[in-house]
Amino acid sequence: MSTRELIAFRVGRQEFCINVMAVREIRGWSAATALPRAPRYIRGVINLRGAVLPIIDLAVRLGLPESEPHARNVIIVVQIAHQQMGLLVDAVSDILSTEDRDIQPAPDVSSGLVREFVKGLVPVDGRMISLIALDNMLPAEAEAV
Repeated sequence: MSTRELIAFRVGRQEFCINVMAVREIRGWSAATALPRAPRYIRGVINLRGAVLPIIDLAVRLGLPESEPHARNVIIVVQIAHQQMGLLVDAVSDILSTEDRDIQPAPDVSSGLVREFVKGLVPVDGRMISLIALDNMLPAEAEAV
């Protein structure tokens, strides 16, 4: 049996989580510089200790209602493949410890978009938290152009 540590966070009224091993840091919101012709969910870039860090608006990427970022928003800096990026979320809520066997598969009735981004569902205290597939956060080549 394998135990996994997850960081839970809120986007709008929904809860999500990601593997803690992908997280490099959690920082407060700072305004991002917009990039021309970037996909809508790319909020822009920020300077992170001399490195350019793209910021993904997770609400827009997941098809949820977009909101204007404010001082209470948080950027979760993650490592995806060989690239670091920031995920704009409303708030980090918890660190969870769960067994792999407790993670439920996403239901077949969900849309292709949901299955693309949700690896599974983690039951916690009577609610279900969606486990995000970070590998699919990066834009596909055709989508990026």
